[in-house]
Amino acid sequence: MKPLILISNDDGVDSPGLHHLAHVASEFGDVVVVAPDHNASGLGASITCLQPLRCKLVDASENVSYYACNGTPVDCVMLGKEHVCSRRPDLILSGINYGSNASINVMYSGTMGAVIQGCLDGCQSIGFSLLNHRPDADFAACTKIIQHIISQVLAHPLPIGTGLNVNIPRLPANEIKGIRVCRQAHAQWLNNHEQRIDPVGKPYWWLTGKFVCDDKDGDTDQYWLEQGYVSVVPIRPDLTDYQQLNNLNNLQL
Repeated sequence: MKPLILISNDDGVDSPGLHHLAHVASEFGDVVVVAPDHNASGLGASITCLQPLRCKLVDASENVSYYACNGTPVDCVMLGKEHVCSRRPDLILSGINYGSNASINVMYSGTMGAVIQGCLDGCQSIGFSLLNHRPDADFAACTKIIQHIISQVLAHPLPIGTGLNVNIPRLPANEIKGIRVCRQAHAQWLNNHEQRIDPVGKPYWWLTGKFVCDDKDGDTDQYWLEQGYVSVVPIRPDLTDYQQLNNLNNLQL
């Protein structure tokens, strides 16, 4: 039996990045795409709980079916696994995202929210992002990288609860130097909500910000991306700070 691959994203069901990922993944098995019917960027691991969810088939070919959902990327993974897929997926993929999900971006990313949900469900889960925000971004350089990583994960399954955050530099395929498994860089967005005035004279605020990475170590995703490598960071949804367990127990909280 061919592997069943469930795919989602946060850029929406019409995203070229999503369709490129589905096309590449179809080489490895049957593909079911369940993606938001709108741009759901920045929603992280949020879920819909105050309105009904709807999901409809919008396109289908021999081994790729596309469904549009009015929910978040996490909703898409949940509905896809529970109600759309004919059986439990062998692999969950998310992307290809426009722009980086390296470093702290993994916390805000809807693309990676879908991956985290896959991890919670005990499924092999991988998120792919390309460091290019342009609407006409060329995903050709991603193809061999995606093929290689999918084949490796299918052949050598990840531990239950572990996913991969894969970021691909904005370079032609022949200029990408390789793949590096590394840790998430310590960095942050210095956000600022800029006040503006709407056409009827009422104030509103628009999120702006600056990405700052002071982590200069040579084993991070930010470092290797800047050197022209693909970064692969293993992630888990468990946010426990295990190093502090004994310290806090000693305080007798």
